[in-house]
Amino acid sequence: MQIHLVTGGAGFLGSHLIDRLMEDGDEVICLDNYFTGRKANIARWIGHPRFELIRHDVTEPIKLEVDRIWHLACPASPIHYQFNPVKTAKTSFLGTYNMLGLARRVGARLLLASTSEVYGDPEVHPQPENYWGSVNPIGVRSCYDEGKRIAETLCFDYQRMNGVEVRVARIFNTYGPRMLENDGRVVSNFIVQALKGEDITIYGNGSQTRSFCYVDDLLDAMMGVMDQGETVGPVNIGNPVEFSIRELAEKVLEKTDSSSKLVEKPLPSDDPTQRKPDISLAEKVLEWSPKVQLEEGLDRTIPYFQSILES
Repeated sequence: MQIHLVTGGAGFLGSHLIDRLMEDGDEVICLDNYFTGRKANIARWIGHPRFELIRHDVTEPIKLEVDRIWHLACPASPIHYQFNPVKTAKTSFLGTYNMLGLARRVGARLLLASTSEVYGDPEVHPQPENYWGSVNPIGVRSCYDEGKRIAETLCFDYQRMNGVEVRVARIFNTYGPRMLENDGRVVSNFIVQALKGEDITIYGNGSQTRSFCYVDDLLDAMMGVMDQGETVGPVNIGNPVEFSIRELAEKVLEKTDSSSKLVEKPLPSDDPTQRKPDISLAEKVLEWSPKVQLEEGLDRTIPYFQSILES
């Protein structure tokens, strides 16, 4: 039995990961400051003898005895990471620094949940791991994009200097139950607007593309990255099937049988025009590729938002 520390464990991805780890019979310590996490996401485990919940901000050090650290803590949607950009940058830098220090002290392996945002508005398509990106270092998204880039830097420097075992996963757009209904991300936005019968907001003309990975597929790959010994990463994790934002909106309208109308608004600053992972490394090392396509993923996600809006 291993002891796992999951930072951001009450959040969207973290809570699904905790479900998997608990169901595998391991011990789990969940760390969260509840900025975007919700206690309801991990409520089923509270009181379980193998589960411990600690309210803590990763920008402050903590001393624990653990075998594996899953470092997921950081607001990931623009509406949340731009709320306090200095705190977002601190979370990526100091949070990762503190978790790497803990990993070094106790000899734990650490997985960093990095992001496709390190590629910025890419000039290479699809994006392989050896692409260095095209990021605005002083824009409104920089606190998150550059924060994750420095977090990756710290991981590799701790590995080179101190021999810390690290794994870096670059996560592309992920969706599924337990996303916050007000997080401003495109999937949750469209579903909530459609269910409420409100206008569906498309920024620009909707021709910009994204690749959407269902949370179950993402976790299969992320757990594979942590467990394998062939590469420290970074490893792209995402669904390489590309959709335009307008196509997504039309699918959501169809699935929800909504009378909402599509309304175009100006594009936000530094919004990438296209995003698609090259997953050939994940396919080779993990023998992984996503199984859940967008239609099925939406069918699994929409009922969750219906239940949230009705409660």
